Amino acid sequence: MKLSDLFVKEAMDLNLQTDSKKDTLVHLAKRFSDCGGVSDAQAYVEKLEAREAQSTTGVGDEIAIPHAQHESIKEAAIIFARSAEGIEWESFDGQPAKLIFMIAAPEGGGGEHLKALAQLSKVLLKDGVKDALLKAESPDEVLEIIKAHDESEEAAEEKSEAKAAPVEADKTDSTDNDVYIVAVTACPTGIAHTYMAEERLKKAGKAAGYRIKVETNGQSGVENRLTKKDIEEATAVIVAADKQVEMARFDGKPIIIVPVGDGVNKADQLVERAANDKLPIYHAKKGQNAEEEESSDGETLGRLAYKHLMNGVSHMLPFVVAGGILIALSFFWGITSADPAADDYNQIAQALNTVGNLSFAMMLPMLAGFIGHSMADRIGLVIGVIGGICAEPSKFAAFTGVGIFENSVSSGFLGALVAGFLAGGIVWLLEKLFAWLPKSLNGMKSIFLYPVLGVLIMGFLMLFVINGPMGAVMNGLMSLINSIPPSMTIILGFVVGAMMSIDMGGPINKAAYVTGTALVTASAGAGSNVMAAVMCGGMVPPLAIAISATLQKSLWTVDERNSAYVNYVMGAAFITEGAIPFAAKDPLHVIPPLALGSGIAGALSMFFGCVSYVPHGGVFAVLAGGVTNGLMFLLSWLIGGAIAGILLNVFLNRAKTSEEAQKAE
Repeated sequence: MKLSDLFVKEAMDLNLQTDSKKDTLVHLAKRFSDCGGVSDAQAYVEKLEAREAQSTTGVGDEIAIPHAQHESIKEAAIIFARSAEGIEWESFDGQPAKLIFMIAAPEGGGGEHLKALAQLSKVLLKDGVKDALLKAESPDEVLEIIKAHDESEEAAEEKSEAKAAPVEADKTDSTDNDVYIVAVTACPTGIAHTYMAEERLKKAGKAAGYRIKVETNGQSGVENRLTKKDIEEATAVIVAADKQVEMARFDGKPIIIVPVGDGVNKADQLVERAANDKLPIYHAKKGQNAEEEESSDGETLGRLAYKHLMNGVSHMLPFVVAGGILIALSFFWGITSADPAADDYNQIAQALNTVGNLSFAMMLPMLAGFIGHSMADRIGLVIGVIGGICAEPSKFAAFTGVGIFENSVSSGFLGALVAGFLAGGIVWLLEKLFAWLPKSLNGMKSIFLYPVLGVLIMGFLMLFVINGPMGAVMNGLMSLINSIPPSMTIILGFVVGAMMSIDMGGPINKAAYVTGTALVTASAGAGSNVMAAVMCGGMVPPLAIAISATLQKSLWTVDERNSAYVNYVMGAAFITEGAIPFAAKDPLHVIPPLALGSGIAGALSMFFGCVSYVPHGGVFAVLAGGVTNGLMFLLSWLIGGAIAGILLNVFLNRAKTSEEAQKAE
C-alpha cells in the first residue's frame, strides 16, 4: 500500500489551534473518530500518551509523529495536522512541532504503524517535502505532495531486487571509490529516529562522494542487513545506536560508536570522520556473540569511566532521595524525636527515621554495585555491592556483631567509588586467571568461582587496603571544608550553586550534587552547608523560567508559558531538570543568567549559615525541618530565582532585538 493511501483526507486540519501536546492528540483523535476510523477515541488517546511517556515522538525539524495501536481502530491510517505557531513536543532539537502526523493502527495489525512510520520518516527527509507541506493550501495538495515523493513497499522491494548486487551500497558518482562506509542505526522506542539517521547518513555519504550502506535495527527488526562481504570490504563502520546491536561481526574494523541522535544531527561529521580520520579498531571479546552488547573499544577512557560512574549514581539516587525525604519527615515531631531517650520522642518519627536511614545505608552499596555492574555485568554487581558495604562497615555492624566491621575505618563515598571500579577490575583479573578452564565449566565460573573469590578479594582489599587511605582523604576533605573561613565559604557556595545550572543533569551538575551528598553522608548526622548551597542553587533554574514567563509573556509561546508555570512547583521540589527544555532551545541566552542566579543563591545560603541534613526535597525538606535557617534558605532561593528570571528576560529581549534587526537587513 502506498503511503498516501493511509492519509485520512477528511480528518486533516491545516489550521490547528490547539496549545499543547495532549490537546492536540485529543483533537486529532476526535477528528479521526468523526470519520469513523476509531470507535473509542479516549482509549486510543491513552495509548498515544503512554507511547509519549516512553520517549517523545517529536523527531525534530518541526515534525512530530505520534503513533499507537488500539483494538477499536478499523484499519491503519495517518491523520495530518499543521500548526502555524508550533506546539511544544519536547523534540530533541527543542523546536516546536508544526507538522503533526498521527499514525493509528489496529491492535496486533502486523506492525502497520511501524511500517508507515518508517516510510513516512524517509519521505519527510526528502528535499522540499517539509517546505511544500508548510505551504499546502488544501488536503488535496497535501496528498499530491506525499504521492509525488512516496515509494510503496512493493515498489521498494522490486527496486531492491532489481539492484541486487554483491554490495548493496548507494551507488554515487563517487570521487573516492576506495572509501566504503557501512553503518547501523538503532533506536529502542522511537523508530523514526532509526530511519531518519539512516537517511541522513546516506545523504551525507552521497554528497561527499562515498559509497555507503546503512542497516536499520528498530522495533520492526533488522532491514538492509549488512552482509559478510559488506563488512569485509568496508573501510570504516559507524554505529549510531541507543540499543543493543550485533557487534562481534565488526571485529578488526575501524569504528565510530555514537548515539542515534548523532546520526540524525551530525551525519556529515560522522561520514567525514569515517572517511578521513584514524579511528580506533574494534576488538570483540573472546567468545562474544551477536546477541551481546557492543563493546566500548570505540570510546575514550574518560567517557567510559563517566558512563560507569553515572550508572552507579543513577541507581544510587532513588535510595538517597527516599531516605532523605523520610528522615526529613521524621523531624516534624522535633529534631530529636526519633531518639527514644529524648523528651520529644515519637514512635512514628522513629519509624520514619529508621526506614530513611536504612535507605541511606544502601546508597554506597548501590553506587559501587552498579558501577561494577556497568563494567562486569551481574558478577560485578555482587562484588561491587560488597565493596560498598565494606566502605562504610559501621552501618552494617549489627549484622556481624562486635568485631572487625564495627572497628574498621570508614572510607565513605570515595571508598565506594574505588570499590565500584575495583569490582570491574577484579572480574577482569579472574577471567584472565581462569581462562585456561574448559568451556564446559563456564557455568561454574559465573555461579561459583567468580562470585566467591571476587567477594573475598574485595572484602580483604577494602578492609585492609582501601579504607585506610580513602578514609583519611575523606576525613581530610571534611576537615578542609569545615576550616574554610566564612568569606571563602560564600565563594564555595557560589561555585557549587552555579554548577547546578550549567548543564542541569549533566556531569557538572552531577559532580556538585554528588559532592554535597557525599558530605551529608559523611557528616554523621551534622548535615552539610555545601549540600544546602547545592540544593538552593539547583532549585533556581525552574523558578527563574517560571518568573521570566510571568513577567514578560510576549517572550514565550502559549504552550511554553503553560509549561513554564509548572516550574514553580518543580523548583520548589528541587527538580532542576524542569528547566532543560527551555535551556536546550537557546542555551547561549538561557544558561548564563540561570547559572549566575544559582550561584548567588548558593552564596547566600552559605552566608546565612544554612545546613542541610538531607540531599533532596527542596521546600518540602525545609518544611520538614531538614534544613537549618529554613526561612533564610527560602529567601536565598527566591532572590537567586528573581535575579535569574529578570536577567533571562534581558538576554532574551536582546536576542529578539538582534534577530529582528538581522531580518530587517
